Amino acid sequence: MTTSLDLEHLRTLIAIAECGGFGKAAAVRHISQPALSQHVRLLERGLKRKLFERDGRTMRFTHEGERVLAEARRIIEVHDASLHRLEAERDRTIVVGSTEHSAQQILPEMIRALQAAFPDCATRFEIGRSTQLAEAVGKGAVDFAFVLDPGGQGAGHVVGRLPLVWYTARGWRPRDPGETWPLIAFEEPCGLRERALSVLTGEGHRVEVTAQSTTLEGVLAGVRAGLGVALLPSAGGRPSGLTVCGDLPDAGTTHLRMVARRGLAAEVERTALSAGVEFFAQRPHLQLVPPAGTAAQGA
Repeated sequence: MTTSLDLEHLRTLIAIAECGGFGKAAAVRHISQPALSQHVRLLERGLKRKLFERDGRTMRFTHEGERVLAEARRIIEVHDASLHRLEAERDRTIVVGSTEHSAQQILPEMIRALQAAFPDCATRFEIGRSTQLAEAVGKGAVDFAFVLDPGGQGAGHVVGRLPLVWYTARGWRPRDPGETWPLIAFEEPCGLRERALSVLTGEGHRVEVTAQSTTLEGVLAGVRAGLGVALLPSAGGRPSGLTVCGDLPDAGTTHLRMVARRGLAAEVERTALSAGVEFFAQRPHLQLVPPAGTAAQGA
């Protein structure tokens, strides 16, 4: 006897009982009648029981078929009730995404805002790279996320701008004119990496990516080890063990955007956006976009 039962086959069995025949059940299940008959044959083969017998021009359940039908109804009822409970639990959880760059500063503000506005909801966080978070939001796995947009053309709400700063290890010696500048960067694709290379080569510097990482901690470790310079956004404070390199050209700022999944409750999106804007409003050294108390849609 089989060690598992296919739920779709069990649903077919229930449909036959409720519709009174194979033809109507196939229509209700949106499958062909041969496919429906195959469901029945696979059940019979797996259970080693004959579930139907011919009664004139129709098919009716055997005694064993009636027993299996009763079990099928119990299994489907428990399965569907469990799904309903899990879906309800998911709806009570707000999933927030953030890049590593903004997590330490912005997420505490977000926790307070969401807990105050939705005390019955749990909050779960996903920390990752901007490209990964944007994909997760698009798939609906994350409710909303704060992502970096160095190009300024991304989707979502513009929350503010973060200054881009060149960091090196303490005591690191800047390169002489004509020497190659070693760059520590995130693995591609990465807007910050593209900005760093564009700024340096635009000033006539030769550049070589001497180390790369998928995580912020990996980039910071490379800089602390003296392997090169890194261009990173700053939301306040300076990474431990690093110093600002003033020998390189100004790299400008990067947009910080909030992207939300389709169908997210409007009140959740408004609360999150307000918390992000308030973060910038309380920090005059950062650039607020738009003016405090308002929200702007990105392209």
